[in-house]
Amino acid sequence: MLGLALAGALGYLPVRVFIDVGITDLPGKALLMLGLYLGAALLLLIGALVTLLRIVTGAVVLSLGGLAAVGAVLAEPLLFYPHLIGEFFKAMFSFAETDAFVRVSAAVGGPLVFVLSVLPATFRYLRYRPDPQGW
Repeated sequence: MLGLALAGALGYLPVRVFIDVGITDLPGKALLMLGLYLGAALLLLIGALVTLLRIVTGAVVLSLGGLAAVGAVLAEPLLFYPHLIGEFFKAMFSFAETDAFVRVSAAVGGPLVFVLSVLPATFRYLRYRPDPQGW
């Protein structure tokens, strides 16, 4: 469920920017950044839905989505503000920007989803198949 909520939070930023600004007016770096957020959101969404069906592949896709979420947050200051990385994270965690909750949720929720999806208990739960009861 955490992966599903994180997918919604990460998908909010690209959708809002595409609706407000449009795709044709954005520079290439901004499109790459929004693509990273959207890609992480899609991985988390697919992983969460497949995990709800109790398929082991869902946990693997969720772990990749968690890593992609962290990668998107770390790539943003490297693309736009390479010499102001510390100030970027200070502003992000002080919620100075309107959409800072997306970045904070990715920075906090991404590792959390990754750790929870690679726990041995998760794989044990997803592999468990009860014996069919015959009549």
